[in-house]
Amino acid sequence: MPTDTLTASSSPSRRTEVLAGISTFLATMYIIVVNPAILSQTGLPFGGVLTATVLLSFFCSLMMGLYARNPIVVAPGMGLNAFFTFTAVKGMGIRPEVALGAVFWAGVLFLLLSLGNVRTAIVKAIPQPLRYAVSAGIGLFITLIGFENARFIIANPATLVGVASLTDPIVLTFVFGLLLTSVLVVRNVQGAIIIGITLTTLAAWPIGRYWGDASAINLGQKTLVNFQGIWAAPDFSLLGALDLVGSLQWSLWPVIFAFAFTDLFDSLSTFVGVAEAGNLYDKTGPTAGQPRNLSQSMLTDAVATALAGLVGTSPGTSYIESAVGIAQGGRTGLTAIVAGCCFLPFLFLSPLLSVIPSIATAPALVLVGAFMMKPVTRINWEQLDDALPAFLALVLIPFSYSITQGLIWGFLSWTVIKVAVGKRQEVPLGLWIVDAFCLLALVAGH
Repeated sequence: MPTDTLTASSSPSRRTEVLAGISTFLATMYIIVVNPAILSQTGLPFGGVLTATVLLSFFCSLMMGLYARNPIVVAPGMGLNAFFTFTAVKGMGIRPEVALGAVFWAGVLFLLLSLGNVRTAIVKAIPQPLRYAVSAGIGLFITLIGFENARFIIANPATLVGVASLTDPIVLTFVFGLLLTSVLVVRNVQGAIIIGITLTTLAAWPIGRYWGDASAINLGQKTLVNFQGIWAAPDFSLLGALDLVGSLQWSLWPVIFAFAFTDLFDSLSTFVGVAEAGNLYDKTGPTAGQPRNLSQSMLTDAVATALAGLVGTSPGTSYIESAVGIAQGGRTGLTAIVAGCCFLPFLFLSPLLSVIPSIATAPALVLVGAFMMKPVTRINWEQLDDALPAFLALVLIPFSYSITQGLIWGFLSWTVIKVAVGKRQEVPLGLWIVDAFCLLALVAGH
């Protein structure tokens, strides 16, 4: 669909919301198997983490839809699961059960921040140019993820990144899917993204049959259409397995802070970016101009983090891939409800996820990046004290592979530049508070 459909103010039909929910699920379902693949390296059982991932995604996406009434999926966060595995458990030698306890207490801390005036101060302190930049930066990040999932963009020792060979059938299939979905979107075909995912999946069927397993190996993982059965029993062994007392020792507070503040900034930046992309702002009252139902959305994310520790996974957070559903026309909580319900059957049907390869959802992610670029035109690029912090936020999100890093350096550079050029009045008290959190996040994350 054209870019300006993201900002359409007309109420979408129920059919549109359902299609948007399905699209969002297809773009986020990878977490059902990717999250266990990462966390199982700590010694946690793969099946237990998979079950925890599905439960968290189902309940918290439903809460986002029913309580916060936003079209945003909540699931265990990428990056947060890597921090859990490689920094907390493997790097610091923390037992996985203790790390799960730290996740729970991080959720409690996040909840306290969400309930107090701190959250309001943070939101009001975000300068408008940074909001525009974060939305566009998230779009570029989503695009990068799409290109990476398709292995169109690959590592290159000489230039850091490069483009894959067009002789690779996987890359050719992705290009086919990208061009096909682009045409459907431009022609404003209803359900264009789902149609594109379906047809790209069908196009991927011959790869393994006619080009052998080498293509799957080149892709880095077996993400081609690869039927592995239908049913697998859920594993509830991690429910309540966290160590609440052991995780409160003083040496673990940096880990708790790192989880809490990283999740806080990830969530906040996602809400800002999605609100800007879909024009999802409160229109009246004291919260006019803020992302829609931000208080309820933040509380949902806080609950997701605390619940993650209880069910046995890394912190839950709002997903930037929710922009796929918004691009499909989703504007209400029904989108999140539908997406959340799509997770639940995979307590028993997780092997079916192998049917839809990552190259089938990659074109949708790339196109969503284009849809989210429009706000960057609202930045006054002639006003350098506004433009430079916005630029840093915009480029650091994809370049650092972290929404949090882009937001942190956008905030800090805004404050330093404004003070240095004699415009301290453009740095409100709330932004100084945000800067303090940014510094805490930087310290806690290292």
